[in-house]
Amino acid sequence: MLFDNELYDITIVGGGPAGLFTAFYAGIRDAKTKIIDSLPQLGGQLAELYPEKYIYDVAGFPKVLARDLVNNLKEQAFQYNPSVALNQRVLKLNKLEDGTFELITNTTRHLTKTVIITAGIGAFTPRSLPAENVDQYEGKGIHYFIDDLQSHKGKKALVVGGGDSAVDYALMLEEVCEKVTLIHRRDQFRAHEESVKKLMSSTVDVKVFNELKEVQGLDGLEKAVLINNKDKSTSELDVDLIIGALGFSASLGPILQWGLVTEDNAIVVNTKMETNIPGVYAAGDIVTYPGKVKLIATGFGEAPTAVNNAKLFYDPAAKLHPGHSSNRKE
Repeated sequence: MLFDNELYDITIVGGGPAGLFTAFYAGIRDAKTKIIDSLPQLGGQLAELYPEKYIYDVAGFPKVLARDLVNNLKEQAFQYNPSVALNQRVLKLNKLEDGTFELITNTTRHLTKTVIITAGIGAFTPRSLPAENVDQYEGKGIHYFIDDLQSHKGKKALVVGGGDSAVDYALMLEEVCEKVTLIHRRDQFRAHEESVKKLMSSTVDVKVFNELKEVQGLDGLEKAVLINNKDKSTSELDVDLIIGALGFSASLGPILQWGLVTEDNAIVVNTKMETNIPGVYAAGDIVTYPGKVKLIATGFGEAPTAVNNAKLFYDPAAKLHPGHSSNRKE
């Protein structure tokens, strides 16, 4: 176990979009800041799973590639030189006798005056496609995210799912693939209405009430067998690429052992983004409160609230509201 005995004002657990914007705003408040993340790179799900996906719900951007959004957030946050600890999963949160917090990861002990948790949906794994022979082709024609759109140029693609990711993937692949088919088990989509409109007016072949029954191929992925869940008829589709977009199973993991009040796999906070532990705050998809909407834009709004209240916690003489960032001197 390594010991980092340097004391930070704010330590952010989670380096996704909300965590990066939290680090930026902590810099504005002149806080000595550290980010700890379990992944090998900053950016969370956007960097790990969706780098080629367009994001549509960030203010000021009609659309922006996930990787570009992450790069912009990193540039914004790094103006203030936060310390970064990657490949470290926080296992324990302890409050010491002097009021500071001790964060124990799989490798290192960290010390901080306050904690802001921005760990997204927690540890996440994609839901596997429920069809025969899928495991034989995972990573060899069957994927659960797109990290290089151009590598799929000219392919015959099948997207499985009815949420935002499925619709977005289908529209992305339409730009480079020979043919794109999307199947969904119902005729109602969970994706945003505007995205569904784009899908229905695109060249994507949309097959509702269809599910993936089996995948076949000798030297590689060649066919998908579909089943209509209304009349139980089957059909075959020539494919060399299948994207499963059935969502993710998520768990807060060790966070559940930290003594925080949770509800439906999320941390309960108040309007100050305070948890039930004084000095511990949270923001982004990991939090819940009445009326909570899980959007990247929402997390961006919650981050300054968490930072300002954390600042007041470790420095009671500070102002809760420091003024507008547009008033800063360059």
